[in-house]
Amino acid sequence: MTESTTKSWPELAFDGWVLGTQMGAVIWLRSMRLMAGGKLAEVEAKRMVSEKVTASMTLLPALMAGGMNQTAEAMTSRAIAHYAKPVRANQRRLSR
Repeated sequence: MTESTTKSWPELAFDGWVLGTQMGAVIWLRSMRLMAGGKLAEVEAKRMVSEKVTASMTLLPALMAGGMNQTAEAMTSRAIAHYAKPVRANQRRLSR
């Protein structure tokens, strides 16, 4: 397996910006669902809290998977990737 190249800070900044826009879309979609009320809103609120707890508890192991001697760029890339996957999944799910 080939080793992936580390992204530069401008690439990481762009990835962070994209993640931020996706997070904003998810917040808006979730807000619409919560404001509608009902059982769907209750399920969404519970899911939101559960996902946030899980994401925070699994971030450190995901970062440390690269070892203690990895660069700041590598750790930043791992952090963005860690949060990007569930954000994209929520955006797809909520926009249906």
